[in-house]
Amino acid sequence: MQLDDLLLRYFASTNLAEIAPDTFAAGIEHCRVDLGLEQDRGKRFALWSFLHMFGSAPDLDVAFENEEDREAARNFMDLLAASEGDGVG
Repeated sequence: MQLDDLLLRYFASTNLAEIAPDTFAAGIEHCRVDLGLEQDRGKRFALWSFLHMFGSAPDLDVAFENEEDREAARNFMDLLAASEGDGVG
């Protein structure tokens, strides 16, 4: 799954600045439904990560049955949090 493909699928644009609030909300809801239906662990993780970046991911115990997947998600969250302090300023 490529980020641009996900943005186009759920928001019909790769430019976040041009996405209307209603379109954004509908795209997030659509993605959450897809996450709930997805059976492939890798695709579930990608969808969860996408939602997490927008502050809309479900809790780990809801999103992932497997403890390894929950741990991978925790690692992902830690990496994102660490990278937020790496900005060039």
